[in-house]
Amino acid sequence: MIKKIRKAIIPAAGYGTRFLPATKAQPKEMLPIVDKPIIQYAVEDAVSAGIEDIIIVTGQAKRSIEDHFDYPFELEKRLEESGKQEALEEIRRIANLANFYFVRQKGPLGNATPIWNARDFVGNEPFLVLWGDDFIQAMPTRSQQLVAAFERLGGSAVMASLRLNKPEDYKRYGYAAGKEVEPGVLKIDKVVEKPGPGRLDSDYAVISGFAYGPEMFNAIEEAMRRLEQENTPRELVYLDAVNILLEQKKECYALEIQGGKYYDCGNKLEYLKTVVEFGLKHEDLKEDFKEYLKGLKI
Repeated sequence: MIKKIRKAIIPAAGYGTRFLPATKAQPKEMLPIVDKPIIQYAVEDAVSAGIEDIIIVTGQAKRSIEDHFDYPFELEKRLEESGKQEALEEIRRIANLANFYFVRQKGPLGNATPIWNARDFVGNEPFLVLWGDDFIQAMPTRSQQLVAAFERLGGSAVMASLRLNKPEDYKRYGYAAGKEVEPGVLKIDKVVEKPGPGRLDSDYAVISGFAYGPEMFNAIEEAMRRLEQENTPRELVYLDAVNILLEQKKECYALEIQGGKYYDCGNKLEYLKTVVEFGLKHEDLKEDFKEYLKGLKI
């Protein structure tokens, strides 16, 4: 019987060098999309799928992430005294979204390391991984679709995908190849990080969001061992571990997120596009913001 997914890991330890100097003392994950930090979208996405416990893997200068999901007693008191009930309810809601835990990242460079760092927290349970600096908006949510697919398909991994086939996409994303077993579900034979155009016969781009069984930790450990033996300056990436699962004849799937739109907020231009798009959706701002944009002379 497949265990229910109750836990999620959100890696948030990167330096955000593309956003310097803004990220010198502020986490890129806390950059605002109008009035909500990027990482909160990932947290809310996870919670929508019934996630109860969230571990955020952080690094230097990331304390504000912890503060954001904590109870700010002094701020609550000030808002209460000022009669700002709506704002008070919102900051209380954020603290109550889930049980939050934090750990500092240790180990080799690469996006598999923060997953490995959370192994004691997860234990022998399946779990989600959502990056802290991007998100996919969909309905049902990305996490709801991932959890439902994991519980239905079983296997060791279900990886959120979008169908992308522009030449530049193959330079930006990892891709999964295999056999489509039902519409929007690919049973994976292999995954390749940024294969480049024309090198892989697949349009399943592995973008953001993953459901894994606990055997993923053993696969990462094996990937670490192999990396040490190679003795080459290469990062420890999660796709290496997924390929090890495939070597071990574990079943892994790529799931096309239905109705999904991807927001890559780790990229300056895409971040700005996201802010504009969400500004145009914001109930309090959209009409005035639309008129402002119409009047711009560039």
